Amino acid sequence: MSITSEKQLPEAVAAWRDPELDSVKGTETPKDPNKGYIALLGWSVNAIKAAQKFDRRYVVVAPEWAADFCTANNIPFLPWDFIRLNDRSMEIAERLKEEGVDVAIPLFEETVEWSGAINSVLLDSPRMFGQSILFRDKALMKRRAQLGGIRVGIFEEAHEKEDIVRFMKRVNQTLLKLDGDPDDPIHVKAFDKAGCLGHRMIRTIDEIENIPDDEYPLLMESHLSGWEFAVEAWIHDGKIQFLNISEYVTLGYSVFVPATAELESWRNAITKQIELLIKTFDIQFGLIHPEYFVTADGEMYFGEVAYRPPGFKAFELIEKAYGFNAYQASMLVFDPKSSKEEVAAFFPREVVDAKGYAGCFGVYPRRRVVSKLEMPEETINHPYFESHELVAPTEETVPDRSAFGTHWGLLFFFGDDPIKMRDLLKAQEDLDFYV
Repeated sequence: MSITSEKQLPEAVAAWRDPELDSVKGTETPKDPNKGYIALLGWSVNAIKAAQKFDRRYVVVAPEWAADFCTANNIPFLPWDFIRLNDRSMEIAERLKEEGVDVAIPLFEETVEWSGAINSVLLDSPRMFGQSILFRDKALMKRRAQLGGIRVGIFEEAHEKEDIVRFMKRVNQTLLKLDGDPDDPIHVKAFDKAGCLGHRMIRTIDEIENIPDDEYPLLMESHLSGWEFAVEAWIHDGKIQFLNISEYVTLGYSVFVPATAELESWRNAITKQIELLIKTFDIQFGLIHPEYFVTADGEMYFGEVAYRPPGFKAFELIEKAYGFNAYQASMLVFDPKSSKEEVAAFFPREVVDAKGYAGCFGVYPRRRVVSKLEMPEETINHPYFESHELVAPTEETVPDRSAFGTHWGLLFFFGDDPIKMRDLLKAQEDLDFYV
């Protein structure tokens, strides 16, 4: 691709130029025309940087607001509004097919269905669109898992508050609760949102009134007591190529990779569950991010599965720990032109090839009124501390947290002891970063 001179760009466009990008410096990895041409669905600068250092041709498919950045930085770009669904929705698949694109990779939850629709055309595989719906609709996802013999908790759909009241009473009746016993909590989740967005734990009937009407319909689930963890598995030709276990310290707050030896001791059982998941959902390629619970007696329960990169910068944590680029790994296993030999040579060995333990913590203000960002000494002086993404507050009053809320930024840590890492991440919960 020819490099556009900054002098040739309008001033408003040139302002977006990033001199550190390979596409600007002229150091982009040469593209192999015999390998796949990939469409990246959604906006991720880290994914773009990874593509520029990889030997596959790529095009970014993102909303129109990304056009100036892509023009300024010589990034191949196709504008598309993923929010709009209309009679022209399949046009994007046809345009990519005419361009010669081989496969589309979803970077965010909202582009998973689009990737399914597009790949059903590019790969001439109509079932891929239906498969993508299973990854998006948590109720359908749970039913498919049950049909495949995967253990799940009790679940139902809620269309109004009364549905949640009935479900909570029925679950606790099933658990043989007596009058005066505290209720077992239940969980409600948005059908099609990523991670903790829209996820609430309901401990009492009264809390149901706090759910806004516009959040319905919802998925209701019984509470599973156990050790919750996540998996990132890269799949090629229906087989696991690399399986990372991410250990949650506190859900919605902190995670690190690889996991402690205690959680890694479940690797064989976890691998069998992922193989069952691949079979049940008929997954031939791609990156999956499922969440599971393991109970005290060793039973494994399925939580949910996503077909896109995880949140909390998990890809970046995996790269820090293992040294390979997780975005490039996804491009490799999605590419229908990748050979088994190339895929096998790309990935390191799980756990034993890790250079250390990488963790991150999501910061939530603990005070109702804040005026400044103030990094605690015990955080920044810890030898495991690496960096943070926190910025100064733009307003003094901290908004009420909805459900599990959205963190204000991440802290990153790296070290050689998983127990120290776990305890360090837990300790951050008691510190004030905004005062």
